[in-house]
Formats: sequence, C-alpha cells, structure tokens
Amino acid sequence: MKGRMTQQIKTINPYSGQSTMLTKEEHDLYQQIKQDEYLGNYNLMQRGLDMFSRMNAKAYMILLD
Repeated sequence: MKGRMTQQIKTINPYSGQSTMLTKEEHDLYQQIKQDEYLGNYNLMQRGLDMFSRMNAKAYMILLD
C-alpha cells in the first residue's frame, strides 16, 4: 500500500553491540539463523545466511559477518 510504513525492528549484534533496523521478514530470518546455529543445524544456517546476505547486505555485515 502506498504511503504505509513498514514496521522496523531494532536488532543488535550480541557480540559487537552494533545495531540495525530490520523488516519483520528479515528479523524472522535472522532469528531462524541464530536458532539453527544454536541447534547445530549448520546446513540450514548456511542457507539462511546466503538468503539474508542477498536480502540486506548492510545488515548482514553488521549482524552476521
């Protein structure tokens, strides 16, 4: 919809303390990547990282690189 603001979610890199704003879709993917990392699902984590880096390269460099 024209003129409608997309909700942004402030997300913080737990290691560096840097933060960036993500869309809900990006934030959901970020959370899934972190969960896959925690659970040791490295193939799924890598797929998520690849997708995230294409969706928002700047946020990828801040949060996941």
